[in-house]
Amino acid sequence: MDLASSNAQDRRILWYVLLINLAQSALGMGVGVWASSTALIGAALDNLADASVYAVGIYAVGRSVRAKVMAARLSGWLLIGLSILLVGEVIRRFMGSEAPIGPAMMVMAGLNAAINLYCLRLLKRHKGEDVNFKASAIFTSNDSIVNMAILASGILVLWLGSNVPDLILGIVSALFAANGGREILEHARKASSAASGAVAP
Repeated sequence: MDLASSNAQDRRILWYVLLINLAQSALGMGVGVWASSTALIGAALDNLADASVYAVGIYAVGRSVRAKVMAARLSGWLLIGLSILLVGEVIRRFMGSEAPIGPAMMVMAGLNAAINLYCLRLLKRHKGEDVNFKASAIFTSNDSIVNMAILASGILVLWLGSNVPDLILGIVSALFAANGGREILEHARKASSAASGAVAP
């Protein structure tokens, strides 16, 4: 496959996962607000961040390593920023929010997990070491882990009749998001160092 065809395929894959994550974010935010679930709202914010990463990735396809590194750094800091916002939302809801709707959490988490697995399959069609595809895979893998935890949290909410499991998971989601941002920044640093070494005399 020539470079132009490879770049076109990469863009097509990223457009698919971008649109999927925008739909997930809108649906998850709506269900999260209706079900009073911090964890689902956090997952929806994470999907929105994913969509931003994929948009940046589309911009970076076929561009220089420097442009790709800058795009990946933007993605990493975006995810860290969203994790901080999510912690603030958890603190706000800790002040007396009622228990979320457990079954809604479980159904949405199961749906999101299935969609994330499909997105990972799409992303694995890309071959190579592109830093933005690595960022996309990290985001989507983190989503899968978080959604499994939301499923467990929904069970605990039903069992205990409390919002505490949901709030704890909101914090866990924020930590996953922050760690994902750190990993992306680390990949960007390594890609930048490798590019600098390649051009050094």
